[in-house]
Amino acid sequence: MAFADKYLKKQRLYPDYITDTVSDQLNIIVTIPCFNEPDLIPSLEALWNCERANCLAEVIVIVNSGELASQDVLAQNEKTIADVTVWMDSHQDEKLKFYLIHQPNLPKKFAGVGLARKIAMDEAVSRFNKIDKPNGIITGFDADSGCDTSYFIEIEKLFNKYPKANGANIFYEHPLEGTEFEQPIYNAIAQYELYLRYYMLAMRFAGHPHAYHTVGSSFAVSANAYIKQGGMNRRQAGEDFYFLQKIIALGKFYELNTTRVIPSPRESDRVPFGTGKAISTFMDEGIIDYKTYNYSAFKDLKKFFDRVDDFFGVDYDTYLNKLIVGLPGPVRSYLKEDNFFEVLDEINRNCSSIESFRKKFFGAFNAFKVLKYMNNVHEEFIDEESIVVCAKQLLVDLGIETKGIYSAKELLEIYREYEKK
Repeated sequence: MAFADKYLKKQRLYPDYITDTVSDQLNIIVTIPCFNEPDLIPSLEALWNCERANCLAEVIVIVNSGELASQDVLAQNEKTIADVTVWMDSHQDEKLKFYLIHQPNLPKKFAGVGLARKIAMDEAVSRFNKIDKPNGIITGFDADSGCDTSYFIEIEKLFNKYPKANGANIFYEHPLEGTEFEQPIYNAIAQYELYLRYYMLAMRFAGHPHAYHTVGSSFAVSANAYIKQGGMNRRQAGEDFYFLQKIIALGKFYELNTTRVIPSPRESDRVPFGTGKAISTFMDEGIIDYKTYNYSAFKDLKKFFDRVDDFFGVDYDTYLNKLIVGLPGPVRSYLKEDNFFEVLDEINRNCSSIESFRKKFFGAFNAFKVLKYMNNVHEEFIDEESIVVCAKQLLVDLGIETKGIYSAKELLEIYREYEKK
């Protein structure tokens, strides 16, 4: 029995699309959801132009649409299929092969990027299952993204260095200048990417062990970790965040900063939130100064996380009258409103060591809980603040000089370099 037989039998929605024999040397499969996409070929060109790794690699593109897709969407998908089929005919070699899946009429309840990613990633699992390779690498990519030519080589190096790795996020950088977009788009993406990096690093500074980027175009997971956590979800937006948080919780999750994915900063209405939607909002509302979660909320959270060990083995009286009374008001209020002691008590009943307690604590107060806390305290206690102000405040606490720096683009360059190091 191969490693993924049970998963595929229980969780897979469609039978194999690809019938080609799988080489034992296959080790990387890139998966790309594609919906109403006019710019797929430049993304495929970026992958084709990459230096070849020692192993073999494949790219699986899934052109998809739902039951309620408009005729315009269906027409664009058909054009994409025709154009990409011609392109793929002349872009195959021994080290890198491209495959195109077409799946129309996805059920209206689930049709969207999550389901499309699931179908493509399940197909990748099936490919690795045929050669019983649980440590095969599956990456997420987007149909409008580019990458550095070292993409395959650096992914292979990371997973060779850490053969038990469950996953990694891959460094990404949106373009901040050029002629493809109007200047307001570049101004908007500088602020939005700064927000993404600020949020992740502020969460890490607060002491949360699961603080990593969760961007759908720039992650890699092992096939075994993928099936262990139940595969990709079918969310129509935010699927990358929810999926990767489950992988991160397994541990052995790394940051790959020696290559780069280049996501598009374009506007999009494909999903209700995410980068494309955010940029659309910037443009529609004429946002010049993006407001985000106040840095003080992260500093309050840090005071809570710094005392995690104090909550090991406590009873309700100690929790209520000695521990949370010493926490900042917004945190204290949220813990009471969330009935967090019930969760804490359950954790303590099932932990015999402080190490086990810490793991279960952050499994309960996970990234979803942090996001709920942020939304809660900004509704009740704290005003949002300019991303430029917040980003500078965090850099000060990280020991980085910010004097004379006032623009989101300048700050973003500092954040990028900080993360690379």
